[in-house]
Amino acid sequence: MHFTDILKLALRMFRARTMRTLLTILGMSIGIAAILFLVSLGYGLQQTLLQRITTSDALATLDITEDRGKGALIDSASMETIRNIPGVTATIPAVRVRGQGKFEAITLDLDTLGSSATFLKLENMKVIAGTLLSTETKSIVITSGIAKTFGRTPEAMIGQEFALTLFLPIEGKEGQTEAKGPEIFRVVGVTESDENVASFALDDFPGANTGRFQALKVKAETAERTTPLRDEILKLGFAVSSISDTISQANKVFRAVQIILMIFGLVALVVSAIGMFNTMTIALLERTEEIGIMKSIGASRMSISLMFIVEATMMGFLGSLVGVVLGWLGGEISNYLLNLIATRFGGTSVDLFSIPAWFIALIIAFGSTVGLFTGLFPARQASRIDPLDALRYK
Repeated sequence: MHFTDILKLALRMFRARTMRTLLTILGMSIGIAAILFLVSLGYGLQQTLLQRITTSDALATLDITEDRGKGALIDSASMETIRNIPGVTATIPAVRVRGQGKFEAITLDLDTLGSSATFLKLENMKVIAGTLLSTETKSIVITSGIAKTFGRTPEAMIGQEFALTLFLPIEGKEGQTEAKGPEIFRVVGVTESDENVASFALDDFPGANTGRFQALKVKAETAERTTPLRDEILKLGFAVSSISDTISQANKVFRAVQIILMIFGLVALVVSAIGMFNTMTIALLERTEEIGIMKSIGASRMSISLMFIVEATMMGFLGSLVGVVLGWLGGEISNYLLNLIATRFGGTSVDLFSIPAWFIALIIAFGSTVGLFTGLFPARQASRIDPLDALRYK
């Protein structure tokens, strides 16, 4: 028997038992759609998080802070030592101290960050109004939390005068500070954050640069160079961290989440596979007499088996295709509704669902394989039917 004949016999089920076959395919589709929907949610959340916390420059940057246990200080001498390590392209220091901001008649205690626009970019600050620090004027960047405290929108704060006072630590007197300022700045940007943080150019605040810094960013030639640089800087007695550590931990968490979500989807797929197995078993009983006739006129056991295997595999394949469409539609609709709700409450739109192309190919192949395996037992049973018993079967 030619394969085309086997294919025609397998397709006959779609015409003879149309409703039952479609329901079986729909059951498989729901299982595949559940897996695709849940896994794409996991991938979407992972990509959304990583896009918000990383840039290409950030991946090649190390954050250096003082390790109080080892006593190493971030000063001009240590910065020069780090700058001379092979693979370092830039060192960007920053002063982090408590301060006080004044706008019109309102005074607010806040944290301050004195550095440069490059430092702020590497911090991956999201600007929602204006821009980062400007070199044309004494500029300052505040957070949306500060703007809210002053009762202004981020846009309304742009161009406003902002008085800033710093409380700098006194050298040799642990825990004591002295006030510097106030210095008058002009607000050029507002970043998205609920924290009260004001960022300014270190050169724009006389006396703020005491030669002692609380943070330092070290840029490497490439992201791959960050690991050996970390080891060298750790030997100097500093605490070192990088965004790649966060990404690595986040990826591990998301892999676990994706596996858990996939397991939930597999439960639905197992149920649909049982339904397909039941359909193929009923088809075997209904076609017992037909199988007896086919064997009587010379059909081989292999041909009988292939007829059931092809039929089951086709149902699995079609169920996978429909499932991919349903899963994609479910993700798009859910994403639209969630973004609609988020924007209504003042949030931002994000793409929470992402489907890698390789996963679509994998899940279609997986669904077809599930269909194949559900057809193996009925195929084996059909090939073993005795023609005489089959002809007497009613």
